[in-house]
Amino acid sequence: MPLEQITSLSAVLLLPWVGKFLWAPVLDLLRGPRWGYRAWILAMQTVMALSLVPLVWLDPVESFGVWKLLLLVHAISAATQDVAIDALAIGAVPADERGRLNGAMQAGMLVGRSVFGGGVLLVASWWGRPWVIGALIVWILAALGAAAMLREAEPPPAVSDAGEGAGSFGGALVAMMRLRSTWIGLTFALLSAAAFEATGQLAGPFLVDRGVTTQTIGLFFGLWVVGAMLVGGLAGGAISDRRGRRTTAAASLAGFVSVMVLLALIDLGGTADATVLMARLTVMYGCVGAFTVVSYAIFMDLTTPRLGATQFSAFMAATNGCESWSVWSGGRLAAGYGYPTAFLVMSAVSLCGLPLLRLMRRTPSNVQH
Repeated sequence: MPLEQITSLSAVLLLPWVGKFLWAPVLDLLRGPRWGYRAWILAMQTVMALSLVPLVWLDPVESFGVWKLLLLVHAISAATQDVAIDALAIGAVPADERGRLNGAMQAGMLVGRSVFGGGVLLVASWWGRPWVIGALIVWILAALGAAAMLREAEPPPAVSDAGEGAGSFGGALVAMMRLRSTWIGLTFALLSAAAFEATGQLAGPFLVDRGVTTQTIGLFFGLWVVGAMLVGGLAGGAISDRRGRRTTAAASLAGFVSVMVLLALIDLGGTADATVLMARLTVMYGCVGAFTVVSYAIFMDLTTPRLGATQFSAFMAATNGCESWSVWSGGRLAAGYGYPTAFLVMSAVSLCGLPLLRLMRRTPSNVQH
């Protein structure tokens, strides 16, 4: 297939994940005793499976338009399911367990991405595409059993500072927008991850330019990075439940920034070999795993349960925005002034998240922190 078709398909399938916050309020607005977040999860999981069924026999080259449409339906359903899962967790999981919860979800995501990404390509080379797609459909349907066992809290009453419209979606939305914690959280999401978001995109070209072989880079990202983020996420989530969310977030943020500054200084000196560079990056990704998990738990803490889908999706949209602007800026800094400059500038931006964490402690909110 032509490269432009493949890249256009990838771009289209990313759109639901970028824009899911736009329809997330529908999940809160239509929530009731008979139709809640769990119902959305079950419905979207079913649509995800059904949208793949025709792909078992349709040829992707001859029926590219149909493939594109069905995969778009699949992506919209998956993104909507993701919104519902997070919203359900916010209302059903106690605040002192959210760190471990997000650690488990990140571990599942990393393992799933590895097994069902590269792993599926490997299996497809043995069995053929139709059998692999069929196996994916069966796996998606099997997960319905786990989704059916999820417990969901009853829809809580809305909290409104205005005294009017309390209990309504609109009243809860107005109250949310009046909270300083909402805007501090959005700013934190837009800035704090700049260092590792930019580095994540620059790490591959950086290692190539420093003479590391493609095979070594593939092994590094496929094994060491995934392992470091998985361990860091599980450990960071558990520690945050015991020692405090903000303290753990500050420590992990300072950790990956320190590694990036050291990496920039080492590269400026021109003395480090590939093993040292990858070892530093592995430590950074361990801190990134912890920070990602803890920051998501913080966003859950800041989210009003009545607006679980709307507010948390807004925080996630801000993190996507951080990835977008930081990757763009980091790439131009690296091209114009070198990798060390890009690493140092993006690290300085991430450090702006530390005072925001302190402000969160002093900001009253209607949820437990």
